[in-house]
Amino acid sequence: MLRETTTKYGKVRGIEAADPRITAFKGIPFAAPPVGENRWRAPKEPAAWEGVRECFRFAPISIQDTPGLGDDIYCREWHVDPEIEMSEDCLYLNVWTPAKRADEKLPVVVWFFGGALQWGYPSEMEFDGERVARRGIVFVSVNYRLAAMGFLTHPDLIRDQRDECANFGLLDQQAGLKWVKENIAAFGGDPDNVTIAGQSAGAGSVLSHIANPNNKGLFNRGIVQSGIVRMSNGISPFKPVELDVAAKKGEDFFKVLGVKTIKEARELDAMYIRDKYAEYCGNDFSPQGMLIRFTTVLDDRFCYNDPYEAILSGNCINVPMMAGNTVDEFLIMSDDRDPVTGRLLGPLENAIKDLAVGRTANGIKEPLYYYKLDADIPGDDKPGNFHSVDLWFFLETLAKCSRPFVGKHYDLARIMCNYWCNFVKTGDPNGNDADGSRMPEWMPYDKDDKFEMIFR
Repeated sequence: MLRETTTKYGKVRGIEAADPRITAFKGIPFAAPPVGENRWRAPKEPAAWEGVRECFRFAPISIQDTPGLGDDIYCREWHVDPEIEMSEDCLYLNVWTPAKRADEKLPVVVWFFGGALQWGYPSEMEFDGERVARRGIVFVSVNYRLAAMGFLTHPDLIRDQRDECANFGLLDQQAGLKWVKENIAAFGGDPDNVTIAGQSAGAGSVLSHIANPNNKGLFNRGIVQSGIVRMSNGISPFKPVELDVAAKKGEDFFKVLGVKTIKEARELDAMYIRDKYAEYCGNDFSPQGMLIRFTTVLDDRFCYNDPYEAILSGNCINVPMMAGNTVDEFLIMSDDRDPVTGRLLGPLENAIKDLAVGRTANGIKEPLYYYKLDADIPGDDKPGNFHSVDLWFFLETLAKCSRPFVGKHYDLARIMCNYWCNFVKTGDPNGNDADGSRMPEWMPYDKDDKFEMIFR
């Protein structure tokens, strides 16, 4: 097994996963620590190291609210460890590889976690890459800066460092992609066969990367899980904010911090900034309340336009996409109904279908494969198909969940992960199940054939 290899910056040693045919390399630095003068700047190259770096444990998570302190479904489901290590020094990634040699040229998937660009981390247990790696894929998960550390904009930044004045979390992701391009061959991966994937804000990040022409050559396809959203009132959590609006937010936040300049703010303790940001944002987690928070900005350097509109028009890096939603996501925000069944349609389903139809109407040839999850999710809380539950299925990590899943759920997860991995390999989700039988045909969704893959 490939337990030790050499990156551009030095040698790394991984550890066997639960399945010893897979090697996990955890906590590989892909950028310099974004601390001190590097706070609120684009990521810089990491320093080289001597000897062999042991990559056995996940690196600290990004600065954010302490996970696991509440009793909401996400604290019960994933954010279960309030004592998880947290640090501003957080720009590390993780690799799971089934390769025995460095020259195998296996397909690669790069995963961006969700959490509204405010919360989340690669070490969440549902993001374990082992089951994907068992299907012959190199799985990479990338950490990135969040919230005030990752998405602050301020007039000082615009004046003094115009080329890197916003979207630091997305620039971190981009740096991770560039690291993959340069280094993944050392882990048995093919740098010319890369899929980017994410869920929720991670999926919104995938859209941002597809819409950025500067990313050409870094990936070949995209998976967008619950990340294409358009509310009926026009609000979207992933619609970029105008630069001047974002700068005004930064000025208002500095008043809460008690500072006036970026220089002063860079001298503050990171946890103080975190706590003051929570005070600034308040406890409104509605779509309107989330607009207070720092997020993607139209900086004309990384983000040039609304990614949804760019991808709809084809003014982007046109690649095959897989996109979908769970049937119960954000229904409270919708009054649209299916004309045939009368069932409520959420703002994700409508947005994805409109995008797929519009792209084909605009003559774009790259396919979009649409799915929705309508599974029988068990639990005393009767959660329905809530936002993010598909993660357990597509990454086939049900065994890490506390919910009483049974055989039918594991069968569904195996098939969903099969489709997901087939798409990662070739851009086409179709193929065989574990027993060699052909899985049901999944065709693209377009203006002529409105094909839905419904996972039940």
